[in-house]
Amino acid sequence: MRLRPSDEVPVVYLCREPVDFRKGLHALAVLVESQLRHDPFSAQLYVFCNRQRKGIKMLFWERNGFCLWQKKLERDRFHWPMVSSEVVIQLSGQELNWLLDGYDIGAMKPHKKLCFSSVL
Repeated sequence: MRLRPSDEVPVVYLCREPVDFRKGLHALAVLVESQLRHDPFSAQLYVFCNRQRKGIKMLFWERNGFCLWQKKLERDRFHWPMVSSEVVIQLSGQELNWLLDGYDIGAMKPHKKLCFSSVL
C-alpha cells in the first residue's frame, strides 16, 4: 500500500532548512505563515525534513483541517535539494515522489530497497 501525494499535484513547496521534528501540524502551519510567508490554508502541500535528512513531514490543508504525513528512513538519507538560495523550493508532484523514492533529483539514483522480517 502506498499513501502518497499524486504525481498530478501541481505545486509542492519544499522548505530547504531543516525543522525540529517535535513540531506538530499546528507548529508547522505557524512556520509556513511566519517564516515562509505563505498561506497555510491555501490547500498547497508543504514539505519539511529534519536535520539528519532521515525524515520528511508534509503538511496540507484539506477543506476543514490540517493533514500531516510523515516518513522516516531506517537507513540512508533523503537527497534534499540545496542548489537554491531560496528558503522555499517549488517542485512538481512527480519530483516529490522521486524524492520520496530516494532519488537525488539531480542525479536520479534511488535508495536501496530494504527488506526486514521483524522489528524485534
